[in-house]
This record gives sequence, C-alpha cells and structure tokens, in this order.
Amino acid sequence: MASPRPTSRILSRSDTVAFLFFIVLGVGLAIWAVVHSAVRIAGALPGRDVRVTAPFLDTVAQAPLGPDGAPVPVELGTGAIIAPELPIASLWALVIAEALFAAVVVTVVLLLLLLVADILRGRIFSRRNTTLVSAAGIVALVGLAGVPFFQNMVANGALARMSDYTYDRGLVQVIDLPTLFGAAFLVALASTVFTVGDRLQRDTEGLV
Repeated sequence: MASPRPTSRILSRSDTVAFLFFIVLGVGLAIWAVVHSAVRIAGALPGRDVRVTAPFLDTVAQAPLGPDGAPVPVELGTGAIIAPELPIASLWALVIAEALFAAVVVTVVLLLLLLVADILRGRIFSRRNTTLVSAAGIVALVGLAGVPFFQNMVANGALARMSDYTYDRGLVQVIDLPTLFGAAFLVALASTVFTVGDRLQRDTEGLV
C-alpha cells in the first residue's frame, strides 16, 4: 500500500494556517460551552429567579413603540422571563439541557479536531476520517433535537408555575424541523463525500 503523501503536497501554507486557526477556534468554543453551561446550571440550581427563554405562540403584548412611548400591540415570538420558582422536573430538564449542550459541543469539536489533525498529517480520505465526520454529524443532530426538547420542558414548567397552572400556551413548541432536516442533509452529504473519496483513493493506490 502506498504511504500517505506529505502534507506539503496536499495543503498550501495558507490552508495549514487556516486549519491551525480552526483548532484554536474549536478549543475556545469547547471551553466557552463548558463554562456557559456550568454558570447556567450553578445559577439555576437554587431554583429561584431563573431566567428562562420561552416561546409565545399567538400571544399579543403591549410595547412602548408609539408616539411618546405609547403602547402598541405586538405579537411575541420568544421572550425571556424571570421565573420566581421552577418545578423540580423543569429544574432537572434545565440541567440536562445545559449538560447535553456542553457535551455535544465538546464532542463535536473533539471529533473535528481529530479530523483536522489527520488532514494536517496528509491524510484526508480514509475510513477513520469518514467515521469521524459521520460521528460528529450524528452527535450534532442529537444536540439539535435534544437541547430544544429539554429547554421546552423548562419553559413549560416555568410558565405553568408562574400562572398557577392557568396559562395556556396553545401549541407546544416543536423542534425546528427545517433546520434539523437541513443539518441531516449536510451530514449525509459530508459522509458521502468522505466515503466516495476514501474509495477512490484506495482504488487509485491499488493501481500504483
């Protein structure tokens, strides 16, 4: 089997610098995700005065947008509320959502950094790299579906407790399906590209 070509024949200097910048950016993103989730969980654990982002479907509120700050009706999409108290189930949902978010970001970054390290060594298409790309995509999809699900549980519990279980949100918030399907398509496309590239590379090496 032919040995991998040197990196210098595959990547230009600017490509190498870009990948090194990607590594620094990825490490920074992973650290930010962990710190953000840790701070969010620590602030919410007392269960009181928790800031919660909630969707408001078909809800009209008054905003000071008219002349001299006169109230004008506006239809809300999402808004932040300060929940005086969270039910235990909602508090656990918040912890799970934040922990899942941090775990997904760190895992995806780690998998992509392993991929970048292989590319910098001159190996772009291989079964290992195909597995890394596919795994990173699957983990990202889990995060896109799971984090909003648990965040919705937090919002439901906060609004229910604040209204003494009298506020009707109407339709329950669902996962953003267009975003999820778009991400799934990109994951499938990237996996296919690496699979085909690996097959073509092995076929080419067999001819050498």
